[in-house]
Amino acid sequence: MVTLGIDPGLSLTGYAAIRADSLGLGAVEVIEAGVFRLDKKQSISRRLAELERDLTALIERTRPGCICVESLFAHFGHPRTAIIMAHARGVILLTAAKFRLPLVEVPPATVKKAITGNGRATKAQMQYAVATVLGLASLPKPVDVADAIAVALCGSRRFVGVGGSKKR
Repeated sequence: MVTLGIDPGLSLTGYAAIRADSLGLGAVEVIEAGVFRLDKKQSISRRLAELERDLTALIERTRPGCICVESLFAHFGHPRTAIIMAHARGVILLTAAKFRLPLVEVPPATVKKAITGNGRATKAQMQYAVATVLGLASLPKPVDVADAIAVALCGSRRFVGVGGSKKR
């Protein structure tokens, strides 16, 4: 099954389409990974429309069985970041619904813990862990790509079966 992991943002949105067996065990293949670069000079509404177009094209290209996205995280020192992220997440959730794709939301600390063993891992630690888990020759760059791969890995382990049933 193909799982699409998304690391939402309004400047860079990381994405990764991976293929894993139906149990999320064994070898994982990265089908496509990268970032959507959204023009900071554009209004938020234009960037959101661009994100929707890019995500739609990605879904049509990769045909995922589910979409995984980080759940909203708010840090008391950076409340504006949560608001901005919520805009991008809204587009991602709407696009998943438009394609009738199951959605798996995973808290950032859960993703970090699952991939590195540390729920407070740094971006660099995430890059290194993702490269190690997948046996990559180099670190996934930018960090948004590593985060999207990690979200896809973690989400694919939570989503099991041909019928799209979630693990209980």
